[in-house]
Amino acid sequence: MMLHWFQNLLPKEDNFFRLFEAHAATLTAGAGALRSLLDGGEAVPARCAEIVDHEHAADAVAREVLFAVRRSFVTPFDRSDIRGLTNSLDDTVDQMQKTAKLVTLFELRDFTDTMRSLGDLAVQCGTLTAEAISLLPDMRKNRDRLNALTEQIACLESDSDTLYDEGMRALYLQTRGGDAMAYVVGAEIYDSLEKVIDRFEDVANRINGVLVEHL
Repeated sequence: MMLHWFQNLLPKEDNFFRLFEAHAATLTAGAGALRSLLDGGEAVPARCAEIVDHEHAADAVAREVLFAVRRSFVTPFDRSDIRGLTNSLDDTVDQMQKTAKLVTLFELRDFTDTMRSLGDLAVQCGTLTAEAISLLPDMRKNRDRLNALTEQIACLESDSDTLYDEGMRALYLQTRGGDAMAYVVGAEIYDSLEKVIDRFEDVANRINGVLVEHL
């Protein structure tokens, strides 16, 4: 009787999956706000604030996951993998927040089509990541779909590299007449946006690692 009562106090294994999904939801919301930000105009500060809010929500979920890891006897997979996946999810929304911080610092209101295309990739990565996370509770059954999703994210990361190169070249051609500050600012934004996609690929790699270890 006492053992049953004690076990009821412990986090259940499926709680971790619900937390993972909540964490992934902050990424999809953050990516949507980031894409809206890149439309520019007077709504930019509000979109930056939204991204910060999503980053704070992600931090709260991450703390809850790491606390649950410490107090749980049973976890859905290795504790190191749980921490790694949680950190990768958190790093992704952190990078979105860093982008918003740059936009706020430089008081930007206008963005290029290539920047918006990078934002589109972030939204796509967010959608794919959320689906992948939702399939983890039955990863054996969903192995093929999980592999397909992580491969799609890797392909989008490759597309982001191409967009980054195109954007940087266009920026150079536009500013080589002497507007050095415009080049520096534009380069910072391109770099930060491309890193958002890199962080999504890190999440995909973490998911692949879990699959390799546990299937």
